[in-house]
Amino acid sequence: MIKILLPTDFSENAYNAIKYAVELFENEECNFYLLNTYTPVLYDTEYILYSPSPLSLHETYRNKSLKGLEKIEWQINKDLPNSKHKWKLVSSFNMLSDEIKIQVKEKKIDMVVMGTQGATGAKMILFGTHTVHAIKKASCPLLAIPSGFKFKTLKNILFPTDYDLKFTDKYLNFLKGLIEKHASTIHIAKVYFGIPLDTEQEKSKKFLEEYFKNLPHKFYKIEKNSVPEGIDEFQNNNPVDLMVMISNKHSFFENLLFRPVINEIGFHIKIPFLVIPSGKYNS
Repeated sequence: MIKILLPTDFSENAYNAIKYAVELFENEECNFYLLNTYTPVLYDTEYILYSPSPLSLHETYRNKSLKGLEKIEWQINKDLPNSKHKWKLVSSFNMLSDEIKIQVKEKKIDMVVMGTQGATGAKMILFGTHTVHAIKKASCPLLAIPSGFKFKTLKNILFPTDYDLKFTDKYLNFLKGLIEKHASTIHIAKVYFGIPLDTEQEKSKKFLEEYFKNLPHKFYKIEKNSVPEGIDEFQNNNPVDLMVMISNKHSFFENLLFRPVINEIGFHIKIPFLVIPSGKYNS
């Protein structure tokens, strides 16, 4: 039984990510955990003066949260009914990234799926604030779905890497499972700046060659001035249904995701983006 955590702020973007997850795991038995977090203002003067409700502010927010989750559960079962899928509702008074971390640990979640923007998402931001915080703290694979992106079979998966990581089965097994289930081809790409691979990078590349030898795979060397430019060009010239990265603090991953200037370079997520923690990044 696969356990999937689905954070929602009740926006259209969040619901789109939920639909994507349901379609991605259409043929799998899953427990889907719908999560909504709320942080009510402790002293809401207008609420205290004018609300006739005998409920506390906390109870009011919680009831609203639960009703919203029940509405989503009803809607998704109407839109995409599936007897293999079970739904559980989680409403919590907490910050979203902190609650995701708690739920992943307590429920042994296999994957988190969420939208890249919230209800007021700005188009010029690489990821919404909540998504960035969730990625930084992720202790399991996290799949970010761009606003409005509709599910497509995972025929082609792009895996950019600088080979500056000692790859292990621990976090590649999840990726391998996706490739096998969806009969995907994985495209392993290194943006080349004219500097040859060192000994450790060569070892990492050979590990990947051996690891994926029985699955459709291709290696690429992309000559561009920056990693974002290289990834952007690959997406523009090749069909890609999913991009995957391993999050490790000391490689280009951190700069790629969390530098404010990234949008000035022109790098924007156009496809679902799977982040797999290496175990060395999150805290």
